[in-house]
Amino acid sequence: MEGASGISHRTVEVNGIRMHVAEKGEGPSVLLLHGFPELWYSWRHQIAGLAARGYRAIAPDLRGYGDTDAPPDVASYSIFHIVGDLVALLDALALQHVFVVGHDWGALIAWNLCMFRPDRVKALVNLSVAFMPRNPAKKPVDYFRHLYGDDYYVCRFQEPGAIEAKFAQIETASIFRMFLPSRDPGPLLMPKEGWNVPEKIPLPSWLSEEDINFFASKFDKSGFTGPVNYYRCLNLNWELTAPWTGAQIKVPVKFIVGDLDLTYHYPGIQDYIHKGGFKQNVPLLQEVVVMEGVGHFINQEKAHEITDHIYEFIQKF
Repeated sequence: MEGASGISHRTVEVNGIRMHVAEKGEGPSVLLLHGFPELWYSWRHQIAGLAARGYRAIAPDLRGYGDTDAPPDVASYSIFHIVGDLVALLDALALQHVFVVGHDWGALIAWNLCMFRPDRVKALVNLSVAFMPRNPAKKPVDYFRHLYGDDYYVCRFQEPGAIEAKFAQIETASIFRMFLPSRDPGPLLMPKEGWNVPEKIPLPSWLSEEDINFFASKFDKSGFTGPVNYYRCLNLNWELTAPWTGAQIKVPVKFIVGDLDLTYHYPGIQDYIHKGGFKQNVPLLQEVVVMEGVGHFINQEKAHEITDHIYEFIQKF
């Protein structure tokens, strides 16, 4: 099925689920992995831009999102399930290896894809989330709770059904109006008693009512449980990935982050990224780009610049 923008859509059987995939273009393949709370649609500008430059852009709705199946069991959202879906997708499309671009959770998934199956990745462009090595002394949710307390969104997401009940009290479009334009680099806190959603948040120039309504329509249908289950598997992933403690990322990498991104303001993260720690864990890290005045949803906010950054890097290989 092909939409007005020339983007074709299909459903692919992978790893026991049906995965919705958007794609456009011909040439070397670029796999685009979205974050939370997003969809293939977050890459709409990059899909068009990469296709125009002679690449085949492939953007799935990840497990639990949009038009892809959402298994009910929390443990079905482990990092092995999600990376397994992507390896199965590459196999179903008969792609031996691809360029990968990830943002937010998609970046975290991309790091793990590179760690488990570097043979399938030519090069990686990751946005927002730097590679963090597994800390054998501390589970991630416990670490975040220690750092920010129970109101931190990752901690608030842990109890099954609780955050979904909160989201259900708010118009879905308002949730996206609140999340996507956010430019607060401080920790994202969600008090248990709830939080105030401004009546009508003005949208930035890079986000339209049509965009908001597209996200809302899909989440109205598929819900938030699948996406939030990724966070509920953080400690499980920590246990499962023990064999990779100390493993390095061995593919060529370019990393891009906005200086107003909350991920760029974790304690110690800027020193880690810029003073050698990141490069030690990712020895083929070739470029780090910090975009001034840019928030978390960087691939939508600075769509054309991000497409240019991706192209400039992958055309070397």
